[in-house]
Amino acid sequence: MFRDLKWKIPLILFVVLGAVVLAHPLKERIALGLDLQGGMHLVLEVQTAKAVEASLERIADDIKRDIQNEDYEVDRVSADLENNTITVLMVDALDLPAVEEVMENYTVYLKNEGKVREGRGLQFRLSEEESKRIAQNAVSQGLETIRNRVDQFGVSEPTIQVQGERRILVQLPGIKDANRAINLIGKTAQLEFKLLDESISPETALSGSVPEGDEILYKRDKNKETGEVSRVPYLVKKRTVLTGETLSSAEVRYDSEFNEPYVALTFNSVGAMIFQELTRENVKKRLAIVLDDSIYSAPVIQEEIPGGRAQITGQFSTEEARDLAIVLRAGALPAPVVILENRTVGPSLGKDSIEQGVRSILLGLILVLVFIVIYYKLSGIVAVVALLLNLVLLLGALAYFGAALTLPGIAGILLTVGMAIDANVLVFERIREEIRLGKTVRAAIDAGYAKALSTIVDANITTFIAAVVLFQFGTGPIKGFAITLCIGIAASMFTAVFVSRVIFDSTMSRKKISRISI
Repeated sequence: MFRDLKWKIPLILFVVLGAVVLAHPLKERIALGLDLQGGMHLVLEVQTAKAVEASLERIADDIKRDIQNEDYEVDRVSADLENNTITVLMVDALDLPAVEEVMENYTVYLKNEGKVREGRGLQFRLSEEESKRIAQNAVSQGLETIRNRVDQFGVSEPTIQVQGERRILVQLPGIKDANRAINLIGKTAQLEFKLLDESISPETALSGSVPEGDEILYKRDKNKETGEVSRVPYLVKKRTVLTGETLSSAEVRYDSEFNEPYVALTFNSVGAMIFQELTRENVKKRLAIVLDDSIYSAPVIQEEIPGGRAQITGQFSTEEARDLAIVLRAGALPAPVVILENRTVGPSLGKDSIEQGVRSILLGLILVLVFIVIYYKLSGIVAVVALLLNLVLLLGALAYFGAALTLPGIAGILLTVGMAIDANVLVFERIREEIRLGKTVRAAIDAGYAKALSTIVDANITTFIAAVVLFQFGTGPIKGFAITLCIGIAASMFTAVFVSRVIFDSTMSRKKISRISI
């Protein structure tokens, strides 16, 4: 038994030293939750109707392309966004049977409502089931996109979750620049590449009528000398030739001439193929790079561009370029979001909460320590040492895993203190019983730990399972409580059963003890 001390004591020292290193300095290593350090509380609403409209327009484009691939003349395929219908109008009514065959691929979510326009067209309606599915996907995809953006933004322990059918809750502890965070989270980031229509000037289109199939978009232009900002109109074709869905990376780089930041784009294999074909077929034409209906640049395609690389310039600051790269890497939101609630939790509340929480931990710890020492005498000091090590291990683990400390987390620490002492109480009472039966100190300690172990393990495992369930299904502060409880249970098992036993064994290995203060 005593030979085991040769590896047990070094193991304890190693674990404790590691916990101290991880936890020091405490304020820098352990993040604080929103309730302790302040930050932002946002409630966003996903505009699911916009997602349905966008899907309807994409379906209309796919239908038109499929019919044209069958060599039939299409007059137009139009989407009625108010009524969720798509009308397919052919040049020749005789082609309608062939159209119905093509439309069999879409009958899963489109219902045929019969002929229109004097028998030259067919009308289809988007099913309610498909509308609901698109709306649900918009919310779930929006949640993941926002989470990816926040993760790249570098916020410790954010809370991002769905509320109701269309709302997303976002809590960002420790955020200093609220406006930047809002812009980063709320930007739709729909990246599109569109060809310019240079047949007429934008001014002519604005004064007269915009040609069918075209639209007017604007580019923000800032005068470097005066700082004056103006909006320059561009006439672009509505058809999107390439989107940001095929992006594989977006990085901030600096040009060699003026050292100004720009965003370098790299497409995946599919996007690279499309981009190469696009540039090959449109040499000497201008290509607009559009983000959320605003033009960032419109360069002339000088030659075919292989390799799938492009860049976005636009008189950025380094911070603006970095945020743009973040939203492009994280992907576009499937639908716009609006902010329903925007609250900032002040740091004064966090400071008061921290001080009260620390006082509660210290007070609870002192009361427990005083009781255990008075009731169990010298053996109580062993429990005190084990309990202090338990707190060190708990703080070190919190620092290692990067868990945020919240008010419920502080409650979890207090509960851990109680459970750690409870384990020692079980052991000590068993030892007392064995001594009353006339056993020696050595035999009483062995029997006490052996008999109490199963009870301690059973109690801690059931609590641990409950904490895991809370962590899995809980959110925000509930997770903070569950994390500290899980770590605290593991630490208390180590200190109350293993460390305290090593202290007893180490004491008895040095001299023969006939009585124990317990």
